[in-house]
Amino acid sequence: MTSQTSAGYEKYYVPEKSRLAACATIGLILSIFGAANIMNDMTFGDPGQETSSWTIFTLGILFFLATLFSWFRVTIKENIAGMNSAQLKKSYVLGMFWFIFSEVMFFFTFFGALFFVRNLVGPWLAGEGEGGRMNGLLWEGFTFSWPMMQTPQEAVGGAGAQLMANNGSFTSAHTSMSFRDAHSWWAWLPLWNTIILLSSSFTCHIAHMGILSGNRKKFNLWLAITVLLGLAFVYLQAVEYHEAYVEFGLTLNAGIYGSTFFMLTGFHGFHVMMGATMLLIQLLRSVLGGQFTADDHFGFEASSWYWHFVDVVWVFLFLFVYIL
Repeated sequence: MTSQTSAGYEKYYVPEKSRLAACATIGLILSIFGAANIMNDMTFGDPGQETSSWTIFTLGILFFLATLFSWFRVTIKENIAGMNSAQLKKSYVLGMFWFIFSEVMFFFTFFGALFFVRNLVGPWLAGEGEGGRMNGLLWEGFTFSWPMMQTPQEAVGGAGAQLMANNGSFTSAHTSMSFRDAHSWWAWLPLWNTIILLSSSFTCHIAHMGILSGNRKKFNLWLAITVLLGLAFVYLQAVEYHEAYVEFGLTLNAGIYGSTFFMLTGFHGFHVMMGATMLLIQLLRSVLGGQFTADDHFGFEASSWYWHFVDVVWVFLFLFVYIL
């Protein structure tokens, strides 16, 4: 066989076998199982009965975070030691691209559910199309509009009068979170959250320009501002959730509108927290460890891609959940 080596060949560093991937999987499974049980308890559980749902969820999250801490620590040490070749760094780039693509598909399913409910299921239950023959029998008096301020169950007189699919009692919110129900535009929290998140995308870009030019002071300053804006977004969303639950009666038991609202905004808020945490880690690496150069800053670059992705998702969420 002829030799296929060349002067440009670089040895590909293959990390040692590790249990970290299996540990991360276990942590995710526990977290998802616990979160699913929490939502199930909120809808169908006995208010006075204690369950282990929160314990399982908390342990899963902590185990997952500990695994990621160990995994990233090893990866950072390998990079500092010069073990990562240009070929391996390309693998990191492709891995991040596929991770973000999986997140795109994740949110696509929830936006798809929102479309399905608003354009197909809701009108069908109200009597449009094939549902016209069933509306008078099952959901007499139900009219569909979005946001739904009345569930089909309430239209027929409650859970006791519901002939089928009686899986709990639901009470609609008396005020929605959409712009049309806002008391005033300057007090509408989603608007300020949109301004904050879009501004954070801009400050993240400035930080990127700073590290590319070798200006660490500029990089640290604007990255810190980005992290603070991300935390401000999470805080305002917590205030919005309190307003929804306490003042507007919008809960997970408020029918499909409450379910889709909290699933979309809740998962997005979780992703904002993840993105802010990733950026905070990069900031600490730069400030405390003096890491990152103009030619070697993939940790920050990957985090910034994720942050911009989160911002784009919010734009669609703001449009389809709050405006239209």
